[in-house]
Amino acid sequence: MEGMRSVMGHRITRAASHLPVDEVKERMNTEAVRQHWWIIYNALVAPRKADEIALHTGVSATTVHRVISTYNRLGPAAIETPGKGGRRHEYLTLEEEQQFLAAFFARAEEGLIATTAEIWRAFETRVGHAVDDSTIYRLLTRHGWRKLMPRPRHPQADPEEQAIFKKTLQRRLKRQSQRAQSRMSARS
Repeated sequence: MEGMRSVMGHRITRAASHLPVDEVKERMNTEAVRQHWWIIYNALVAPRKADEIALHTGVSATTVHRVISTYNRLGPAAIETPGKGGRRHEYLTLEEEQQFLAAFFARAEEGLIATTAEIWRAFETRVGHAVDDSTIYRLLTRHGWRKLMPRPRHPQADPEEQAIFKKTLQRRLKRQSQRAQSRMSARS
């Protein structure tokens, strides 16, 4: 048991030769997953412990083990995956969305109002099935639209105070206009 412990952690990490070193080096300079190709290149050219490759490439030893393991099992296809982020599930491409919204943009430029309900119905007709309302709001946000609508009243407005203000406002305006007229006549 003692002899086995001294051996653990000292295994040399090697990459399978699915591709020639020159091609790995070329992919390392062009691919988006450059760091993974750098790990594979190090394991192909100078096989050594995963800790040393990790130190050299700036990743963790776990990442080195994971990348080399998937590369050895699946080859280059394991490294050239689409990645974690991005839009994978979409009803329309960005260009199709722009074309779809072009008519609504044109109407908005003429001063006509485009409601989300109207856009929602047109979108459902375009894709051929019902969609959630959040789909429409995300679509509009993606293309720079935002909800611009005057609020019907201020949330802290008091209708009684407004009625009193309306009554007293007319009296104040009459007094101000009478004063202004008297000043104008006094000057001439």
